[in-house]
Amino acid sequence: MKTTKKAKQAITKDMIISDIVSKHPELVETFFRNGLFCVGCHQAASETLEQACQVHGIDIDKLLKQLNKSKKAKKKKEK
Repeated sequence: MKTTKKAKQAITKDMIISDIVSKHPELVETFFRNGLFCVGCHQAASETLEQACQVHGIDIDKLLKQLNKSKKAKKKKEK
């Protein structure tokens, strides 16, 4: 099976929250575990992950590591 660029793309701090959630709904739990409940908020459609972390006092680097780790784990389960 050919791996697409989309499948390999890591979650980054400049991504819009609603885009992340629509492409990777399995990551909602990771957002919640880290205290970021804005996935359903109207701001999620225009706010980047970095902006949300700044507003809510969340460590962006820690969250990015967890989001990408969760995303990779999901991909492994699908194989």
